[in-house]
Amino acid sequence: MTWQDEFRNAFAVDKPGAAEPTERIVEIVDKVAKAVVRRNMTTPALMALEMGRPLNFVASQAIHFFRPIISVVLDTEAIKEFATFLEQRGSVEYLCRRLEHWSQIGPDAEDPEGAPDASSAHADGGDGSSDVPD
Repeated sequence: MTWQDEFRNAFAVDKPGAAEPTERIVEIVDKVAKAVVRRNMTTPALMALEMGRPLNFVASQAIHFFRPIISVVLDTEAIKEFATFLEQRGSVEYLCRRLEHWSQIGPDAEDPEGAPDASSAHADGGDGSSDVPD
């Protein structure tokens, strides 16, 4: 491979659009969103996410740094998966939608529609059965 071939992909970014969460990511995102809503921090969280949208990759790396603090809500493996998800374009949009969803129905409510996938269509999953310590 020549240096030209390597340089051609040096600044490649993900295609624009929504991130595609796996079932495990949906559970993790819902757990985080419910914890934020329970603490009445939805508005500050949404503001921080929107302001930092262009820096979502940097934010994902910061999650690794703040792992001891975040471990109050998530286990170590979930933190790694969540940080990897935030590296994708569209992940902030998905997280914002889930925060707004749980803010509207309440963090302890059953989710009658399940968790939506990244394209706003509804998919099976996100039953909200995981408990988050207060």
